[in-house]
Amino acid sequence: MSETSTPAQPSEPSPIPSIGIVTVHELWTCLKAGVADFRAAPQFGLFFSAVYVMAGFFMLWLGAGHVSWILATSLGFPLAAPFAAVGLYEVSRRIESGAPLKWRGVLGVVWQERTRQVPMLGAIIVLYFLFWTFLAHMIFALFMGLSTLTNITTSWEAFLTPSGVAMIVVEIVVGAVLAFFLFSLTVVSLPLLLEKEIDFVTAMLLSVQCVRANVRVMLCWAFVVAALTFLALLPWFLGLLVVLPVLGHATWHLYRRALYDPL
Repeated sequence: MSETSTPAQPSEPSPIPSIGIVTVHELWTCLKAGVADFRAAPQFGLFFSAVYVMAGFFMLWLGAGHVSWILATSLGFPLAAPFAAVGLYEVSRRIESGAPLKWRGVLGVVWQERTRQVPMLGAIIVLYFLFWTFLAHMIFALFMGLSTLTNITTSWEAFLTPSGVAMIVVEIVVGAVLAFFLFSLTVVSLPLLLEKEIDFVTAMLLSVQCVRANVRVMLCWAFVVAALTFLALLPWFLGLLVVLPVLGHATWHLYRRALYDPL
């Protein structure tokens, strides 16, 4: 394989992988493998995660003075994380196969993905994110009513009213449901699209089927991802510099266990 070649050749469609059964114990194994990959090539993890940190500061700048917008973008921000994690998957793939870890090679593969299926899945993630921000605004307006005319940044007591508490609960529940659905669409489809020549619709459907076959384990993994990402967001997004690379590498190892080539 050349230094910048993609893992699969576009002219040769890949066979559909088979779905495996993953155990809860393997999640811990994947997480440890993710830490090991990050420690083996921290420069790549820090580079790709820095994009998220800068995007987080940009979102805060856009939402300055509007708590509802900050809430919506903060909850929706992690949903976009899988797309740029392609670079982290490639690093883990190279560590696994013993391929050289060079900037030209890793970034070359990421650059070549623009002509394959990953951008199509990325577009769906963006649309999904925009839908969530719109829905979050609608929920805020429905519950808060005339409070939308109040400067919320100086009137936090509005969130302590029955309507404010109900709004927060509904935002969290709806956000969690939408996040898990997007998680189901992308948890193995993104690394699959990187490695194989499969269309993005088939990859998403296979990802959902994989989650359905391992629903208890995938719920646990989704909780781990959400919890670690939320904690990483608290110190001004700086925790993402470590958490995102570890989760990205760990997702590659989870993909390896959840899908396997048919005989």
